[in-house]
Amino acid sequence: MQGDIVFLAAAEQQGNPLVFPLMIAAMIAAFYFLIIRPQNKRRRDQTQMQSSVQPGARVVTTSGMHATVVAVDDDGIVLEISPGVEARFIKQAIMQVVPDDDPDDEPEDVEDVEDETDETAGDDEAVKLGKDGDTGSEEDTADKRTEQSGSRAPGKPSA
Repeated sequence: MQGDIVFLAAAEQQGNPLVFPLMIAAMIAAFYFLIIRPQNKRRRDQTQMQSSVQPGARVVTTSGMHATVVAVDDDGIVLEISPGVEARFIKQAIMQVVPDDDPDDEPEDVEDVEDETDETAGDDEAVKLGKDGDTGSEEDTADKRTEQSGSRAPGKPSA
């Protein structure tokens, strides 16, 4: 009798036999559409970009070096890293082609930005930090020094 109860409990737990294979198929489809297909598209676009590089194009290598393409061979390219310095790379070393910048779109010089911030922040607003990171005036800092040393500053009465 006890064996019948176990058999009946096991029979009640069985569901539709197609659920498990359908879940596996759905997971495989999700992996294909979310991981494999976009990766293949990126690889195809990268290969096309690397094969269509022409001399004169500005590129960035996989090591982060900015250079100009001087010559293109079947499997390699010659890059001019700086004026007069040329190096040979394989085409797969090109990470991206940098578009030509318009002179109107160039950012301002960093020095100009720093000058503007210096002009807006007056000397009265300057904050000086003490050794302990306290933001106090110079007189407060002098008072703290005299308290620590045990002597008082000339011309100031002791408190």
